[in-house]
Amino acid sequence: MDHEQLFSSNFKVGAYPFYQTQRQENPIFALQENQGHTSWIVMKYDHVKELLKSQSFIKDQDKLFSTSARDKDEGEPNIFGNMMLDVDPPDHTRLRKLVQPSFNPKTIKQLAPRIEQIADELIEEMKTKEGSFDLIDDYAFPLPIIVISELLGIPVEDRDKFRKWSNTIVAASEQEEGDFLEDVQAFTQYLTELFEKRSNQPEDDLVSQLIQTQEDGDKLSRNELYSMVVLLIIAGHETTVNLIGNTMYALFEHPEQLEKVKADHSLIPGAIEEGLRYYSPVDFSTARWAGEDMDFHGTTIRRGDFVMASISSANRDEEKFDRPEAFNVERERNAHVAFGFGIHFCLGAPLARLEGKIALEKLLDAFPNLGMDTSTTPPAWRRVFLLRGLDSLPVCFA
Repeated sequence: MDHEQLFSSNFKVGAYPFYQTQRQENPIFALQENQGHTSWIVMKYDHVKELLKSQSFIKDQDKLFSTSARDKDEGEPNIFGNMMLDVDPPDHTRLRKLVQPSFNPKTIKQLAPRIEQIADELIEEMKTKEGSFDLIDDYAFPLPIIVISELLGIPVEDRDKFRKWSNTIVAASEQEEGDFLEDVQAFTQYLTELFEKRSNQPEDDLVSQLIQTQEDGDKLSRNELYSMVVLLIIAGHETTVNLIGNTMYALFEHPEQLEKVKADHSLIPGAIEEGLRYYSPVDFSTARWAGEDMDFHGTTIRRGDFVMASISSANRDEEKFDRPEAFNVERERNAHVAFGFGIHFCLGAPLARLEGKIALEKLLDAFPNLGMDTSTTPPAWRRVFLLRGLDSLPVCFA
């Protein structure tokens, strides 16, 4: 498979058979070569975990190349220049420490009543529909965006703006350059005004806390503040939308599993974990570069080579999972890597799991006869390389 095929609009449909073939025949394969460097994709579970954990693969390409120097708070704001996902220790350690308290399991558990209230309100709206609704637009999207907006201190009425901006950023390779730059500029301007407002009038929210940290000293630079909030907004809802939508889609595809969950809600946490494994919300890890020449499981990888993990492939590895192509909400051993591994393990995993659990419980309680609406066009995967999520999921409840 070449570069163009992997990025084609229909790749998601046939991805899993391709992953299986690659795991068996070419588990570390060269995607393309560019200016003397090779781009690699790692397919097998054990190799993926090693890649994600190894300090030999670095996130900050400025350590290797001089062509992408970071903006160190000079000139215009740069909302991508200091992403926590794109730095190594000690910067990563410092940035993660600033937001970790807001996302630890104990703190997240306290959000449960509010998440339940949001789910109830959305469900009441859906009940007014004429027997059908779009599970993505009406439920899977608004629930996490409302939660992360309230956590950060962003007005909920702005959530549709964030959906547009977020879609632009995660699907950057599919966007026209003018549209991309226009949305990034609008996003940046919005955050600039928000930061100014919270700086003058702090509130009890995470944005105010991060601004205070910035003003207290050199712990958080201006562009680190922009990048942190952008990351939290995008990561705080994009993957959870996919988690809820993908898990329900898998349940619809496997009616016997759906009936089990309907009959016994104690199986919902297992359904969430199986959804994370079976249709992983994140298809591929973010970029890493080889910090040195190395032999990686029989493949020679050179310093400066681009390396990416296939999360979805790892989560269907037959050497790790019993009958990996089966969707089983009662799977006993399910050590998936849907949230990553190592120091970049997803900060929001406790929140995503809680939102997913509440979302499914409330949905199946309210609509015991819920099923896919087969009178409409079959669900299609979004054309976003890094992520796996549905454009829409029409359902009926009559």
